[in-house]
Amino acid sequence: MLINVYKPVGWTSFDVVKKIRGITKEQKVGHAGTLDPFAEGVLIIGTDHDTKKLAALSSQDKSYIATLNLGSETDTLDIEGKRITSKKVPNLSIGDIKKVLSSFLGKQMQIPPMYSAKKINGKRLYQLARKNIEVNRNPIEIEIKDIDLIDYIPPKVIFNINCSKGTYIRVLGSDIAKKLGSVGYLSKLIRTSVGGYPISESIKVDQFEKEWKNISV
Repeated sequence: MLINVYKPVGWTSFDVVKKIRGITKEQKVGHAGTLDPFAEGVLIIGTDHDTKKLAALSSQDKSYIATLNLGSETDTLDIEGKRITSKKVPNLSIGDIKKVLSSFLGKQMQIPPMYSAKKINGKRLYQLARKNIEVNRNPIEIEIKDIDLIDYIPPKVIFNINCSKGTYIRVLGSDIAKKLGSVGYLSKLIRTSVGGYPISESIKVDQFEKEWKNISV
């Protein structure tokens, strides 16, 4: 079974896996691509034999709506981190922002952030980051397929993006802020699709539990 779950803010991706395992009583449960705890939206969960489909699903393009707060930077590059830098936000026009966003279109190299679930030498990067240990990370090739400004309500830049597997939107947000002449962090991130699975078809965990109980009766 493949389930298009709406991951709520504050849950880890593993929290969702654990909850679905408890509801369905399936031993094999996994997900197709981690979502940070502060993020919400589409998380594809696979159970039993369908866990074999998750690797292919995780390699598909993903879409997001991101809110970038200009003027401050955190160590995690998101709202959950500690503020480490501040910089004045220049007087930006909509045209300025659109021009900077479009400059990120296409293939490029991106260095994974220290606060991430990526493993290096068997250790998760965030585990090292919490001990103030920074290690060299190899850049990976990503591709920004589409990026558009939704709104600019100073100091917040709200944009949508369609990108390849492995893209860290937190890193992209930080890079956008720097190119706009400031610093920034993501205060909100919503994953709106994974491959052909849209957010409009996502089911909340409590709703899934309710429906599962009805099926099981």
